[in-house]
Amino acid sequence: MTDRRRYYLTTAIAYPNNRPGLHTLYEVIGADVLARRHRMAGDETRFLTGTDEHSVNIHQRAQELGLETRDFIDGMVRLFRDAEDALLIAPDRFIRTTDPDHRRASQEMVRRAFANGDVYQGSYEGWYCPNEGFRNLTDLIEEADGVRCPNHPDVPLQWLTEHNWFFRLSRYADRLLAWYAENPGVVEPEYRKNEMIAFIRNGLEDISISRETFSWGIPFPIRADGSEAVLPDGTPDPSAGVIYVWFDALINYITGAGFPDDPDAFARWWPADLHIVGKDINRFHTIIWPAMLMSAGLEPPRKVWVHGWLLTGGERMSKSRGNFLDPHDIVRTFGPDGARYVTLREVAFDKDTEVSWESFVRRYNADLANDFGNLLNRSLSMTGRYLDGERPAPGMGGPLAAAWPGIVGRYVAALEGCLLHEALGVLWEFVGAANRYVDAEAPWTLAKSAKAGDADAEGRLRVVLGDLLEACRLIVFAVAPYLPAAAPRAAEQLGIAWPYGPDGNGGPPVDGLLRWGAGPAGGTIGGAAPLFPRLETEPAPAG
Repeated sequence: MTDRRRYYLTTAIAYPNNRPGLHTLYEVIGADVLARRHRMAGDETRFLTGTDEHSVNIHQRAQELGLETRDFIDGMVRLFRDAEDALLIAPDRFIRTTDPDHRRASQEMVRRAFANGDVYQGSYEGWYCPNEGFRNLTDLIEEADGVRCPNHPDVPLQWLTEHNWFFRLSRYADRLLAWYAENPGVVEPEYRKNEMIAFIRNGLEDISISRETFSWGIPFPIRADGSEAVLPDGTPDPSAGVIYVWFDALINYITGAGFPDDPDAFARWWPADLHIVGKDINRFHTIIWPAMLMSAGLEPPRKVWVHGWLLTGGERMSKSRGNFLDPHDIVRTFGPDGARYVTLREVAFDKDTEVSWESFVRRYNADLANDFGNLLNRSLSMTGRYLDGERPAPGMGGPLAAAWPGIVGRYVAALEGCLLHEALGVLWEFVGAANRYVDAEAPWTLAKSAKAGDADAEGRLRVVLGDLLEACRLIVFAVAPYLPAAAPRAAEQLGIAWPYGPDGNGGPPVDGLLRWGAGPAGGTIGGAAPLFPRLETEPAPAG
């Protein structure tokens, strides 16, 4: 058993019913940054993401294409894995709800809820969204041509009448309110928590957790008479139906922590430190999910972070609308690091944000090609030209040394607060300060005077260039979770060994390396080479 602090974070799992868009992977990129930050900090980190594969729309799409559902899903999941690989996403597990251990976990959660008196049989009649599940009429949008799901307005609703199993969500209203009161930061941003508290106070209704007339899913483990519906060899009784997709999907978070197969791993990793989810599924994660865990005698998560949507023209970016950005187009144009950077710098991690291809290009050129790229190239080029590549020690009393402790403190605080866009903004304040320092100190002038025999100018030149190289080093180690491929290359150009593995594991706790003056003494720099070539044109992806 390790004595290192452990950190377990997850994303929502995606429907693999179509190729992924950038809006689908946005939270996964953000979670990957946080996972890398914790790994580099020395925490034993577990990062879980994956796919939710038992929804009606996936089964229907496979039928439309004349494919077996599993064959269709396998092809779609490959597209998600390929896109995540292109974006340098490094989960510790990519979970699929068709995985055998998840089937066992889901059935065990149903059994526990049943044993606790929280599962009963009843009849359901109402609207069903293939993308989201059963919807109350009060949650739907009524228009002249019918009712629509607010989160999936382009997906036709189905009217269902079924005899289902229900979960007694209504029983948990008081316990949920107490959980919120005892854990003020458990759902953030705070206004998202307040929305859920208001929803609970308006009254909770029991929810259906099975499908009677649908066969694609995890077999429901209990018969109508309460007997076990799964034989010892794993063969299910088809008449028992299947577990409702949302009940099944939420359970992936404990499956990924070892439930129920590995009690030691589960004791180590649960409860989750952070769930990252979109605002449209806030209710599932901050009302239904903790109630399910309470029913099973398990702890709720420690924190749920609720992000907003990517918007284009004021509308939610979506595959069904066709207004989404292809992650491979983004990577081809900006590179994997540039794609990660512009996405997390342009899109606020706490609210809806309007984005465009043009805004990404402007951000890439301004921040990476110009500000940071220019700072690194100038610092290296001048060190090579004026000091023959010798790396001088930084000074301890200059403006950059004075500014850095405040910058890094604010940067880390923003990261820990899941304000990933603000963290980059803070760090780029320091990039700007370093560029202004170059202009104010004019090393080229100092070098000219030093060449003419001015000893004071020579000493000052060494301090200035030492400060600039140290500033670049600190920026590189700080921004590495966002730029996991570019950071090691930048360190190599600075003549500094990179101690971390491709996923951020290994090496010393990074906070020790984020102190001014903690870099290696002496030595020489490597050669300068542009990490982020400027985009002279602004190509938009075709189609």
